[in-house]
Amino acid sequence: MAKKNKPLRPKARLPKGLRDVEADEIRALNNLLADIGETYALYGFEPLDTPAFEYSDVLGKFLPDQERPNAGVFSFEDEDDQWVSLRYDLTAPLARFVAQNYDRLPKPFRRFQSGNVWRNEKPGPGRYRQFMQFDADTVGTVSLAADAELCMLAAESLERCGIAVGSYTIRVNNRKLLDGILETIGIVAGNDAYDNQRLTILRAIDKLDRLGEEGVRHLLGEGRKDESGDYTKGAGLEPKHIDAVMAYVTSARSDQNLLSALANLVKDSEIGEQGVRELEQIETLVRSAGFADNQIAIDPSVVRGLDYYTGPVFEAELSMQTKNEKGQPVSFGSVGGGGRYDGLVARFKGVEVPATGFSFGVSRLLAAVSQLDERGSLSVGPVIVLVMDQEYLPDYQRLTRRLRQAGIATEMYLGTSGMRAQMKYADKRNAPCVVIQGEDERQKNEVTIKDLVEGARLSEVIEDNVTWREGRPAQFSVSENELIEAVERVLENSNT
Repeated sequence: MAKKNKPLRPKARLPKGLRDVEADEIRALNNLLADIGETYALYGFEPLDTPAFEYSDVLGKFLPDQERPNAGVFSFEDEDDQWVSLRYDLTAPLARFVAQNYDRLPKPFRRFQSGNVWRNEKPGPGRYRQFMQFDADTVGTVSLAADAELCMLAAESLERCGIAVGSYTIRVNNRKLLDGILETIGIVAGNDAYDNQRLTILRAIDKLDRLGEEGVRHLLGEGRKDESGDYTKGAGLEPKHIDAVMAYVTSARSDQNLLSALANLVKDSEIGEQGVRELEQIETLVRSAGFADNQIAIDPSVVRGLDYYTGPVFEAELSMQTKNEKGQPVSFGSVGGGGRYDGLVARFKGVEVPATGFSFGVSRLLAAVSQLDERGSLSVGPVIVLVMDQEYLPDYQRLTRRLRQAGIATEMYLGTSGMRAQMKYADKRNAPCVVIQGEDERQKNEVTIKDLVEGARLSEVIEDNVTWREGRPAQFSVSENELIEAVERVLENSNT
């Protein structure tokens, strides 16, 4: 007898570098987005939403990991034989939007946007190919007050999210300073080789916090092999030039007269001196607004990895402690950044349109906030109306709707299992209480309310089963007319 062929079933699996996000994290995420959005709106930014994918030439090639397929983005060819890519950030689509609608937009144009972005990069611990960003941008002004304002915005957003002063720093630098350093060591702009070498140097410095000085030195020189065996080609600088770059990145960082020290390092470079003057202006503006140097500080090690930044760059860093994959205590690190990108809109317009922006990495910031105030812990679920008898489903649905009309999140149990299974379900849903109406309660026009939060607490202190049964702790009956008031009392107690 021939064997029946087994049906082919796909294996349930996630694509590499992606993750599912479940209910409790989504609730905490929504709270965080509301906090950031309120701060952005307070500064006068207005919301905008752009599509998840754009024509590939619109996005351009600015990603750090360009050796990946499609230069680090996920791309496909559409029915018109044009290449389309998932956005890798929210800034490149903004540049397209501004160029497309330039004449009708107010100048400066100020917008904020949150949304997922996708990068075809090598995934690793805590590094995903899909993640959420929350941006604020000002387009159409050369004023450094716009850059200073974004630093203030980042600081106030962190504080609104629960990050205390002293637990974060908005670190500020200027790309023109590094260009000045390169000039002083004889690396001068003017060809593709310079552009590639400069970009490699920028990306090496951007890894300082993760790789340390030795790792960056390797990337500035011949290259570096990581723990997995993958080799990254370096910038090819001579040892004396590596020393000069590292002196800029690290020595000035601890200098009390930081701006003076930076000015001395780039004194023979006009572009470098311009970068120092711009940093001086930003510092004056943020200090006059009342922000201290433990909130916003100049730091020459900040460069940012994307290629389109042209001037001031910023990074939001948390100094609070967490643990790495090996369980070792480390500083939490960066949760966002940004900078000035005066050339991005010019790709479309042919004339320079100045712009500056800041972006939070939402997942990373959420992890920090959850660690501090437990926003990421289990949220209270809905009240569950148990179904004791399928014959009376209309009655249970009526009770459910009454609670919902009172603004109480409620669901009627929709399965067909008995009471024990329904109680287990309510526990898994993290329900604060259940509403029970059996035959006895129905004849009395009553309901029984079981407070699951109080019951869990009492179960930890009552060890005598007789006392537990006789006392019927955290369980009481009320008339149907008192249902709303009784459930509201339980909810109020569960939140204290």
